[in-house]
Amino acid sequence: MAVEHTIRSNFVFAPPEGDTGAWQASLETFKDALARAFPDAFLEMSTSSLRDVPVLDFEIEVAPEVFVTGTAAMPAPDYAHISLIDVTADEAALFAQWLRDSYVPSPDSVRFLSSFVMENGDEAPWPLPATGDATAIEAVMRDHLATAGAE
Repeated sequence: MAVEHTIRSNFVFAPPEGDTGAWQASLETFKDALARAFPDAFLEMSTSSLRDVPVLDFEIEVAPEVFVTGTAAMPAPDYAHISLIDVTADEAALFAQWLRDSYVPSPDSVRFLSSFVMENGDEAPWPLPATGDATAIEAVMRDHLATAGAE
């Protein structure tokens, strides 16, 4: 089933289940990594209204004229997640490739889920491919979206 290229969703990235500390992440290390990789990034620390924990809000240009907005929450060494807001699979894939290849310590330590699929009853995260470029990641994200019956 082909998935339309314009479907927009929120995508959440997290460490593997059962190894929530796999990223060895903190908001400071993530903020520093974003600032190095995306020099014109908008980065702002705030507090989540949902959980009263520190978060990093960001907007970055992942490719020329392709911007993604997101929030990272890493309140403890054993917990992390990064959310991208209202993006297409190709936009999310560009960010996911950077996250996998440049930030997390192991390429097989990222899983993802979309709000589009969750709204259709499936809350099971998918592993991000450990290899491949953004096009390969995008194909997996489109397959993920297709599980919700998207056309």
